[in-house]
Amino acid sequence: MPPVLALTEAVPADAVALVVGISPAEAEGARFDDAAQSAVDAFGADVATLAAVLSRDKVRGNASDVVAIPVGNRLLLAAGLGDGTPRDLRRAGAAIARRLKSVESAAVTLPGNSTPGHVRALAEGLLLGGYSFKVTNKPKPETLTSVQLVVASPSSSAHALKAGVTTATATMLARDLANTPSSTKTPQWLARQAQGLARKTGLEVTIRDERQLKAEGFGGLIGVGMGSANPPRLIELTYTPADPVAGHVVLVGKGITFDSGGLSLKPNAGMIPMKTDMAAGGAVIATMSALRDLGVRVKVTGLVPAAENMPSGSAQRPSDVLTQYNGTTVEVLNTDAEGRLVLADALSYADAHLDPDVLIDLATLTGAISSGLGKRHAGLFCADERLTSALIDAGAASGEGIWAMPFVDDYRVALDSTVADLSNVAVSGVPDFKGGAIIAALFLREFVGRRRWAHLDIAGVGRAEADEHEVSKGPTGYGVRLLLHWLAGPDPLKGLRGRS
Repeated sequence: MPPVLALTEAVPADAVALVVGISPAEAEGARFDDAAQSAVDAFGADVATLAAVLSRDKVRGNASDVVAIPVGNRLLLAAGLGDGTPRDLRRAGAAIARRLKSVESAAVTLPGNSTPGHVRALAEGLLLGGYSFKVTNKPKPETLTSVQLVVASPSSSAHALKAGVTTATATMLARDLANTPSSTKTPQWLARQAQGLARKTGLEVTIRDERQLKAEGFGGLIGVGMGSANPPRLIELTYTPADPVAGHVVLVGKGITFDSGGLSLKPNAGMIPMKTDMAAGGAVIATMSALRDLGVRVKVTGLVPAAENMPSGSAQRPSDVLTQYNGTTVEVLNTDAEGRLVLADALSYADAHLDPDVLIDLATLTGAISSGLGKRHAGLFCADERLTSALIDAGAASGEGIWAMPFVDDYRVALDSTVADLSNVAVSGVPDFKGGAIIAALFLREFVGRRRWAHLDIAGVGRAEADEHEVSKGPTGYGVRLLLHWLAGPDPLKGLRGRS
């Protein structure tokens, strides 16, 4: 269990550890303000000793700097807050959490000029930096059980703390879902998790099984899942606010619970991380679970097309033709390009029946996006300038990097099939445009009608090779913070209502 966070005006007398924030000085060294000095005094430590240690170790107070000094049987830490931006506070929180794993309780003193935004960012970092996941029959209880944030006015930061805890908790849920081994995490299991969360968080839920999917024409989802003993599901979650403002957002998350590549089989090394190929679907489920607690005022629907992509005697073959939900026929040239097939069904269903003002999909879709943007930015494909701007701003505020990518219409010819309306990957016999992420986005564009739509390719940012700041090794939960920062704004659909 993560530690319980609370606000207080003074350092608790029973705190096992005290953390004071420091910042880079104008010249060399680090500085700490009056609030930090008062906290050190209250803790029974010596400010001069702390200053001497910082000077000796040449600590500047950059984000993630942490220095520890024993005070009897307790611990005093100085943690760098960098420039005091939300990004730096988030990073500081993560560094503090990793350093405090061996203590039971702690107090963290923020500078006297801290804002509610700083409290939210620090809370997110503290919880996300302490995240861990392990499948074991000998679970170790977390040592750190409580953290008190010492601020000048607890009442003015209470809402920010709740928002930070809610957002971090949802992000950790997305990580848990993606970390769960695929031997457990079948499409049916994922649907049951969504149903349980819906009951707890006031969501409506509809689960379509394989019989309903086939009867209603979800040909992409059926085609991808037909090789597995675990049949596909379409998860639909709906949030209706108590005090709504006009508008409807639909979120679609790729939910491939394991991706072997199908008959276009991946090599072993490529399969090992593929339990996380539903990271975007997990992010959508987790985002939906937090909407009520954050007081989001627009209606939101989450769709997760869930399937397991496996090779077998019943699997779809390269050269098969399937019919998507909107009637478009697709020649399957590569069964390992399956994510776009299940997304196409969900996007066209949303367009036909849900009437969204904004339609957003997230997917660990292409390795190509990592080649272009690396591991810190998702690729954003969106033709609407206002929606692009809103999502980029939310990415900056939440600490989840995002970069606008182009639709290159000249590449569209690569998807022209001679035997169907489309192919699912670039056909041979046309120029080799490369640009796999762009071609995948052009494929999805065929299924959104005239809706205001954004596609986030999170293949690079959805998984991490090592802990870095608030991001944990393995599934990162990317997308939850970005979407919640956007949706919880005063009016996320300002200028975005109606068709594009």
